Amino acid sequence: MLRLGEDGSYKQVFEGPVSTPAPWLRYTYGKFDFSSVNEPGLYAIEYAGQKTNLFPIAKDVYSRTWQASLDGFLAVEMDHVSVREGYRLWHGVSHLDDARQAPPNTQHFDGYRMGPNLDSPFKPGEHIPGLNVGGWFDAGDYDNIAPSQYSVIQDLALAYQEFDLKWDQLSVDETAREVEMHRPDGVPDAVEQVKHGILQVLAQIKSIGHPIMGIIEPTLRGYTHLGDAASNTDGRIYSEKLGPNEVDGNFSGKPDDRWAFTTKNAGLQYGAAASLAAASRVLKGWDDPLAKECLETAVKLWNDEHANPTPMPKRLEDGFGPAGMGGAMDWHAAIELLIATNGGEPYKKRVIELFPTIRQRFGFNGWMAVRALPYMDAEFKKQLEEVVKAYVVELDADLAKTPFGVPPSVRTWGGSAPVAEFGVRMYFLHRAFPEIVGTDYTLRAANYLLGTHPVSDTSYISSVGTVSKMKAYGNNRADGTFIPGGMIPGYIIVQPDFPECIDDFGFLWFEDEYTISVTTKWILAANAADALVK
Repeated sequence: MLRLGEDGSYKQVFEGPVSTPAPWLRYTYGKFDFSSVNEPGLYAIEYAGQKTNLFPIAKDVYSRTWQASLDGFLAVEMDHVSVREGYRLWHGVSHLDDARQAPPNTQHFDGYRMGPNLDSPFKPGEHIPGLNVGGWFDAGDYDNIAPSQYSVIQDLALAYQEFDLKWDQLSVDETAREVEMHRPDGVPDAVEQVKHGILQVLAQIKSIGHPIMGIIEPTLRGYTHLGDAASNTDGRIYSEKLGPNEVDGNFSGKPDDRWAFTTKNAGLQYGAAASLAAASRVLKGWDDPLAKECLETAVKLWNDEHANPTPMPKRLEDGFGPAGMGGAMDWHAAIELLIATNGGEPYKKRVIELFPTIRQRFGFNGWMAVRALPYMDAEFKKQLEEVVKAYVVELDADLAKTPFGVPPSVRTWGGSAPVAEFGVRMYFLHRAFPEIVGTDYTLRAANYLLGTHPVSDTSYISSVGTVSKMKAYGNNRADGTFIPGGMIPGYIIVQPDFPECIDDFGFLWFEDEYTISVTTKWILAANAADALVK
């Protein structure tokens, strides 16, 4: 262990053994424990003639690891506005021509599907007014997908309230459709981002009558478009009365407008209700009329769905996952509404009703029961405590199978998202039951994402860490570069046992694609790690 001095020289401050190598998949892994070194400073590890990049030891090492994700990546992904950073325009005002009603019985090339019923007052191909507001590009494409939006809204709302996330480095003017990076405007970025997402959710409900799956690029050429999002469409509403190259004011004959997939389903109803309820808490004091509208709309969605249940689709492309997801999303909505209404009785009753079923998938979403504890009785807490005890025993046995102590990625899509979710989950379980759940789970998750993982020590969060992923699958991938703060999926297993995550290449989406919902999980996990070490 070497410490960097003020004169640029290195001084050895610690030496210790490497553990007996433990096998996992193709390789064996040894561990070097230097936790006894705790003097603040910059350090490197030297072993077998190799020296690592410098890294800090300090109590604030996590304090800035999430900021580029919030005021960098997520800002760049904002739809229906222009985003400027100094002299650079990341993109102009995008998709002002949103959106056209997707036709029935349509199978989209990226898996989305419109069934025989449109569940919409609009005819196939007809323009749906009011949808050209808010939301974010989902990933390396320019789709505006509801489940991802719901996840981002709820993550940011939770981060804002749990960690007092008052960071302000964006200026957002929704009326002018302008976003300026590195220009504080007095409103926390998390609040402005939550509002931006909610504007799209409310627009769908007002225009169509219910939340929808998303607004999707209809052609492969539009879907694979790279560069300025504003140039993906002409920004003018399509009119079948005009020729392909004709323009008449705000109308054109170019059918490049995105499609709205409008099938109604229970998962989307509950997902929107959960997001609106979460947003209502964050917007209070900043935009009280909008906060009130969010909560009222959330309550109405939840009541309507319970009074007249919407069938869950059998296929993922039809909406929000398999049939079992309906109960999961009802659970999310009940939790968020319980908190937003300060213990509303209908939502408390629903949490109690759903808990026996949800607890069977405790690691997936059952852990959220700890957020309901302030409104529940002692018996509920006792039941939950027993579930947590059993869960930790099972979890520890599973995690001991790998050298890294986090959920392993063994599929054909990188596993950074489950690791970030794991870090968040264990933080809240620790907060509720510190005698059962320690802090090490969340810290392992943060360290893993920042470089302690298979293949390399490259951080999965671009521009954060001693060395990070600088060529990634964002919508600027044609430039061979990155978006600050975006998080990639990470390594995958090339069968049967070879872990791969190529540093100097960004076109493998299953290793390299940024997504908004994964990145906001990192914002939560990084803030959780920061809170624990402080």
